[in-house]
Amino acid sequence: MISHQCKIRVLYPDTDKMGYVHHSNYARYCEKARWELLRELGITYKEIEDSGIMLPVVGMSFKYLKPAVYDELLRIETELKEIKGPLIKSVYSIFNEENELINKGETTLAFVNADTRKPCHPSSLLLKAISERQ
Repeated sequence: MISHQCKIRVLYPDTDKMGYVHHSNYARYCEKARWELLRELGITYKEIEDSGIMLPVVGMSFKYLKPAVYDELLRIETELKEIKGPLIKSVYSIFNEENELINKGETTLAFVNADTRKPCHPSSLLLKAISERQ
């Protein structure tokens, strides 16, 4: 569908006692990459929220292939895979400085009406931004 790349430098507090990026940080890295993809489309998460739609994560999975370490510059390739009904799926490939694939991930978010907290149609702002990009 649509893809984007962003870079994130590993901070010292992101690492564990072994000196590796703690597994919980990959969710943060992918969230940043996902919202940077939207920024590239000309829309922000805040604008989606301001339009009355929330996007909670309803599914997440990661495959850890190799550790990342402090001060390493990671490249995250994010692909907006599909929008189906009230769900939006993104996939991620994270590479280290040697261009080695170190992590693969996937998230599924749901479009939810902010007032009713019920699933709703995809954000028209997002759909318009996607259609203008294609």
